[in-house]
Amino acid sequence: MEELQLKGQRAKEAGRILLTASKKKKNEALEEIAKQLEKSVSYILEENKKDVRQAQKKGISESLLDRLMLTEDRIYGIAEGVRQVSKLKDPIGEVVSMWESEAGLRIGKKRVPMGVIGIIYEARPNVTVDAAVLCLKTSNATILRGGTEAFYSNLALVNIMKNALESCGLPGSAIEMIEDTRRETAVEFMKLNDYLDVLIPRGGAGLIQTVVRNATVPVIETGTGNCHIFVDETADQKKAVDIIVNAKTQRPAVCNACESVLVHKNIAQEFLKMLAAVLTEKGVEIYGCEHTKEILPNAFLATEEDYATEYLDLKLSVKIVENIGEAIAHINRYSTGHSESIITESYTNSERFLNEIDSACVYVNASTRFTDGFEFGFGAEIGISTQKLHARGPMGLNELTSMKYIIYGDGQIRK
Repeated sequence: MEELQLKGQRAKEAGRILLTASKKKKNEALEEIAKQLEKSVSYILEENKKDVRQAQKKGISESLLDRLMLTEDRIYGIAEGVRQVSKLKDPIGEVVSMWESEAGLRIGKKRVPMGVIGIIYEARPNVTVDAAVLCLKTSNATILRGGTEAFYSNLALVNIMKNALESCGLPGSAIEMIEDTRRETAVEFMKLNDYLDVLIPRGGAGLIQTVVRNATVPVIETGTGNCHIFVDETADQKKAVDIIVNAKTQRPAVCNACESVLVHKNIAQEFLKMLAAVLTEKGVEIYGCEHTKEILPNAFLATEEDYATEYLDLKLSVKIVENIGEAIAHINRYSTGHSESIITESYTNSERFLNEIDSACVYVNASTRFTDGFEFGFGAEIGISTQKLHARGPMGLNELTSMKYIIYGDGQIRK
């Protein structure tokens, strides 16, 4: 039997076992996963070094290398994230509402697992653990297909988690990993309807669009992040600089990093010089409109493509706008629907921005870097959905459940 069918079958069987696993049993398994990750730091780092060396030979950018690289602190952070998930409220079995029909039936809506969740993602080993443990907490089996660049890291993490599950009396096959790294196998995975109940892609625009175009399995589209910050004419300019520097430079290769800044024309002269001085020190290249270049002669002239690009690098597009209306129109045109922020001291403008921006997460006076399941109190996230069906924004436990109607009767028949 081919790898996909075999692992699909195993995951399906494991999902049926997880359906009846107690909350206590699942939390014990999560705690064991955390412990085993901490005990295996040296092993994980050795496997990660194999991936890093290969990535360096291929010449990947420093920002993407940072996403791939694990450190002792990052592994302990991943383990702590697992513990946070174990402490969260388990949504499975929750009856979210109940009412009585005219026929005297008591009808309720109950949270249930989706079944088997497929995750296809790029070179981020932390996703391997985040995805698996969120699925486990919600009684879903998961099949992981990570990027080739992180193959050894992902395999090490999956083996650790499988062993932890088995030591707690749960099936290791509740967490499966596709080891065949060929593109053809990835496309087959997207069509594994007999076993997958939903497929969630995490990665850049190329990966996500490939999944959307090729998948026959239902897809939850997680987004690329062409995130914007608009600096209003009433903004506290020092606050705005601090927020933009954080949003752009803390981790430039993540989807919630700021990629584009819009500045009100009335403060552009003063503000852009202040902002550029700090960004230049951080190594950020600025791609600006013609007016921006008049103020910042060293900036590159932005093209239409720049305003539509998720750089995932130390690059930033800048545009000077006439007013908040132009800023909102620009953002809604070029945004990928992920995260946008306004820096303003005007309540009226903040409310207009919140109401008219069509993105999953809209901020007032804060960095877009907060769009994250951990920061939102979810413990971890499976991804950040930029679609509008079923789930939108950071996807925590509730978003990994479906609903079942439960109906109590006493002999009723329909007339």
